[in-house]
Amino acid sequence: MTQKKAMPSKVGAQEKKYLFDKPENVRRVIGLLAGICILLFALDFVLHRHSSHPWEHIPGFYAFYGFIGCVLLVIVAKWMRIFLKRPPDYYLKEKQGDETNPEQTGKAGGKDVAP
Repeated sequence: MTQKKAMPSKVGAQEKKYLFDKPENVRRVIGLLAGICILLFALDFVLHRHSSHPWEHIPGFYAFYGFIGCVLLVIVAKWMRIFLKRPPDYYLKEKQGDETNPEQTGKAGGKDVAP
């Protein structure tokens, strides 16, 4: 017995395709970004920069500096999550009997209206 595919709600309607829905497009963008990074790192050995600090003359200094900055941002964000985190049921509607909590329904709507 064969299974039927689920049809969209509108007859003849097709799901819209986006650029990054295809894995090959994602690979192309990642490859392009990696190529740009390699090119900029290679130019760091060739181009002369007028810098004011001695560590700025180290090839790849800015790449290393940016990587360390991103890693530190992730570490600080994980640390901040400890005291900024909400409980898992923070956005769920609390029910009191059959009634919905009036603070969570919004001022101008009922249970089915988004605030």
